[in-house]
Amino acid sequence: MNLQERLRLTIPLIQAPMAGVSTPELAAAVCNAGALGSIGVGATDVAGARAMIEYLRGQTTRAFNVNLFVHTPPQPDTSRERAWLEALRPVFAEFDATPPEHLQVIYRSFADDPDMLAMLLATRPPVVSFHFGLPSADILAALRAAGCLLMATATNLAEARMIERAGIDIIIAQGIEAGGHRGMFDPDRPDDELSTFVLTRLLVRQCQRPIVAAGGIMDGAGLAAALKLGAVAGQMGTAFIACPESAADEAYRAALMGPAAAHTRLTTLISGRPARALANRFSAMETRLGHLQPPAYPIAYDAGKALNAAAKRFGEYGFGAQWAGQGAPLARTMPAASLVETIRQELDACSKQ
Repeated sequence: MNLQERLRLTIPLIQAPMAGVSTPELAAAVCNAGALGSIGVGATDVAGARAMIEYLRGQTTRAFNVNLFVHTPPQPDTSRERAWLEALRPVFAEFDATPPEHLQVIYRSFADDPDMLAMLLATRPPVVSFHFGLPSADILAALRAAGCLLMATATNLAEARMIERAGIDIIIAQGIEAGGHRGMFDPDRPDDELSTFVLTRLLVRQCQRPIVAAGGIMDGAGLAAALKLGAVAGQMGTAFIACPESAADEAYRAALMGPAAAHTRLTTLISGRPARALANRFSAMETRLGHLQPPAYPIAYDAGKALNAAAKRFGEYGFGAQWAGQGAPLARTMPAASLVETIRQELDACSKQ
């Protein structure tokens, strides 16, 4: 499959979905500039997802990607959750707050969301992608019949082979450098922590599906390197956070442009799943809370969001989910369309060398 021809892209570049940070405005600007814009709907409900898709459709006539979380629905564990809240109580107290009495499952998995599927079948987005796992064969068949191109994230060869067996069109090779949540199917299994370029080359050699490289790619030179390894495109997320069209708040943008960008950390504390974030007060609690296992994703996220809200009321922004990859020091502040054009020029320059 020629991805660029299928989606009418003028550059082999995908803007990562980044639920909570990406916006329809960002995706539209990227699409209109010739790359594949994406929205992440895993953190919203059906009505919110439909509104995002409809707004995006009103801003571009080009192909776009809708990303969904397909995590295993968590099993509540009252004692584990209570222990976690008690461990966080002194931090809440710093901000004259108390932890929630109970934690909720704040994000519904697409694996168990027939209403979200019905909405997607009605709106028929050009591309649908999956993170944390795969939906059932029946769901995949329905989306294929609706004309959707399907993509899914793999962090290792075993996951890539599962994606291939499921008939997914494109495999996204997510290296350990990537910002945000690791796309691991089972976060309780050991993580080989393969780098983007090692994983990309491995999957290009071992799989029959086209491979998209993701993680640590910030400019045209990085994209050129990924293409030389056999990837059909590169996916960039952190590179777009500083764009004015993203939903990142001012504190997040300031942290991205500050010293913390050089010290990203993988942490489970914020959400209950491994995710790479800018070094901040939340990630620094690893030394104190590392002996405790946070509640399952996304139950732990309910506590993290409550703590962030309490801290922000006192002007403390170090408890936010400031996701970023290891390439964060290379971030540039400019409109999304300008960034895509800059990356295009850098890629062209590399091809002439």
